[in-house]
Formats: sequence, structure tokens, C-alpha cells
Amino acid sequence: MNLTIHPGRSIQGIVASHGEISLPGDKSLSHRAAILSAMAVSDSKIDNFQVSGVTRVMLDALTQLNIPWILDNQRLSVEGRGLRSWSVPSQPIFCGNSATTIRLLAGALAAGGVPVILDGSAGLRRRPMDRIVDPLQQMGVAIHSTGGCAPLELQRSPMPLKALEYTLPVASAQVKTCLLLAALSADGATILHEPGPSRDHTERMLRSLGVQIESTLWDAKTGDMPMITTRLTLPRGGFALPGLHMFLPGDPSAAAFLVVAALITPDSLIRLEGVLLNPTRTGLLDVLLSMGAKIDWQITGQTNGEPTGWIEAASSDLKATQVRGPLVVRMIDEFPAFAVAAACAEGKTVVCEAEELRTKESDRIAALAGELRKIGVVVHETADGFEIDGGRGFSGGMVQSHGDHRLAMSLAVAGLRAKSAVTVEDAQVIGESFPSFVAIVRQLGADIEVG
Repeated sequence: MNLTIHPGRSIQGIVASHGEISLPGDKSLSHRAAILSAMAVSDSKIDNFQVSGVTRVMLDALTQLNIPWILDNQRLSVEGRGLRSWSVPSQPIFCGNSATTIRLLAGALAAGGVPVILDGSAGLRRRPMDRIVDPLQQMGVAIHSTGGCAPLELQRSPMPLKALEYTLPVASAQVKTCLLLAALSADGATILHEPGPSRDHTERMLRSLGVQIESTLWDAKTGDMPMITTRLTLPRGGFALPGLHMFLPGDPSAAAFLVVAALITPDSLIRLEGVLLNPTRTGLLDVLLSMGAKIDWQITGQTNGEPTGWIEAASSDLKATQVRGPLVVRMIDEFPAFAVAAACAEGKTVVCEAEELRTKESDRIAALAGELRKIGVVVHETADGFEIDGGRGFSGGMVQSHGDHRLAMSLAVAGLRAKSAVTVEDAQVIGESFPSFVAIVRQLGADIEVG
């Protein structure tokens, strides 16, 4: 599938928390809600569950483990029977292109002692996996990678697992979550140290289910890079997870594309409601505000410990900025959208300490730089980031998704501000995380053709 985006129209409107024009439920929360519901000993109901390529592979994995579930109109119902009811799959579990799926499954399967092979696409096989394998082995899990990557082989491990105190080499919510899930079958307190903040959705969700879990307090406004410590303690005799009942707020990573679209497109104004506003996920909003963006947001409530609220964004004259340190982790998924905003900002924008972008669905630094150059952006790669000479806009032309859903959507957004049409090839990958992207942008007023 190709997308052709024609410039010249403003985008305006309200994207509600549910209804015809609505953001998908948060992908990170959807993954965690699915796996914790499968580990629970009673039934769960998750509303506004994100239905996309990456969450489908998680649900398919639950089917292979003989965990009953039903998905009806974005409500996921899971029949919780506890870890000990999981069946040994007859064949490897395919995790598609989803690193979140394979890493979270590895932790949960380790907790259940289930022997299995976890595999994925060619892109997933390039992602580093020893960052979970090494600490899991320290917990007594019989797990092995293939040259540091997938496939991963888990053999039946003795229970309970060993409690662990471990320092993560880099701040990573996926690695942390993997180890916390495994710790639900450990013989004591598990203590994890991170060299900076990462997403804390797992901690909040476990806490809402009654798990004793404590984390170092962190203030996003200080800009410091503190060591974050998370401690999970189980009562003597273990802990049985109850079922989860939750309405998932809108995905801020999906919202990022709409926010940037409004900022760079003349005469535009949008309001997004019911969005997840966890401070570990609002790094892009903070950076855009520092660039002079006409943007505002407010927390109006919470669900299972997660703050939610609204975001408003309007056409803006942006100025260049620098991004490094803890901001990188807080906006790690939003860099493709951010780069489009930076290309429209006056001055040179510099991103550094973002080498993690080279191990995403694609080498996002190389792919992003290469595709932006095709449409007239002056961009220079560095080992750990990139530099963009902004203010020139986009020339239009043909670009390629590289199998990366976020890159595809970002290039589509660039088309709104281009001098002529932008065509994104192999854009079907957008369905991996935001299947309603084209429909929503169209309803907000954009001129997009699907071919």
C-alpha cells in the first residue's frame, strides 16, 4: 500500500477518547494489560485495547499458551487461570516485529517455568536480547539467545526463581518489565537499578493490582539523570495476581503525529482528549514547548494509577533546539515525528545520546536521515543522533517506510507541509501501531490518497 499526501489543507477538529474519531488505546499499556491478565488467577476486562499488528502477535501467543481470550469492539476479555495453567506450545511462538512482545513474554514464561522458543521477523532478529537473557540467567532461568538475538530458547526452570539485584546498563522499560514479571515467581525482593528514568507503566499496573512495588521518586522538571531504583517484594508464600479491569487511555506516541501535523500545517488547531499523560511519556511535548510550539495539555484524571487528560496544538513558528540526556528516553518513540517538526524549525536542531534509535524496527537514524534527504531536508547523521538544518520545509517526492510504522507516519505528516505531494511506499506497516491513522487525519481535513 502507498499513501500520497497532498499539501494545502489545514487540519482542525477534536479527537475524542472514544467514538468515531479516537486515538487507539496506548500500545505499552495494551501489551502489559494482556500479559498481566494472562498471569492473573481471575478474569480481566480491558476496554479500548489497541487492536494492531504488534498487539495481535501478543494475543496469538496467549492462544498458543492455551489462555482463553475474546476481543469484541476493542474490549479484551481474558479468562485468568494463573501461570500454572499455561500449556507448552507445540511450536515456536512468533512475535512478529514486536520487541515488547518477545521481551515481556520471556519474563512471564520464565515466571511460569514454561519451555518454549520465542522467535520473530528478520527485523526482530536484529534486536539485542542478551540485555534480558543475562539477568534472567542470574535468576536461574534456563534461557539462551542466538548470537545475542532471537530466537530465544527457554527450558523448564526450577521454581522459585532467585531474587535479583541488578543494574541495567541502559534505562529500558522493556528490560525492566521482563525482569519484574519474572520476579513474580522469585524467592524474595527483586531490586533493579536504572541509570535514568524509563516508562513506569508496569510498576503502576502491578501496584494497582496489589503488588508491593516501590520506585525512586523522579521529577521530570529537573532535567537530571538520576539512578532509579525499583523494588518488588512478594509476601511469604507468593502472590496471586487478581484480574485487571481498566479503560486504556489514548496512546501519546500516536498523538505525537497529530500534534506535529497541527504545529507545522498553517491555520490548524486540534484537541486530543483522553490521552495518557504519564510524565515518562511527555518528553516530546516538553521539547516542542521549548521550541515555541503553541501547545498545551492538562491532566484531568487517572486510571489504574496512570494520569490522563487533553492536549491542544495549533500552527506554530518553531525554533531549533537540542535534545540529550533523560529527554531521549522520555521521547524515544517520538523521534521520527520530532524530526519532521525540527525540519520546519528555524536553525540547527541537534540530537545526541540517542544511539538506541539504531536498534529499533529499522536503524531509525539512518532510515530517517535518508528519507528526509529525499524530500529536501538537510540532515547529518552522527553515531548517536542527528543534526537538522531546519526552516526549508519539504520538497515532495517518493519516500520509503523501511518497514517502520513510525517512520511511515512521520513522512506522511511531512507531506502536509511539502511544496508538492509526498508518496510513502509500503505504508501498510502503519497498521502495526495506528491502524486508524489515515482515517483520523482525513477526518481532520488532510488530503490523502491510498493506492
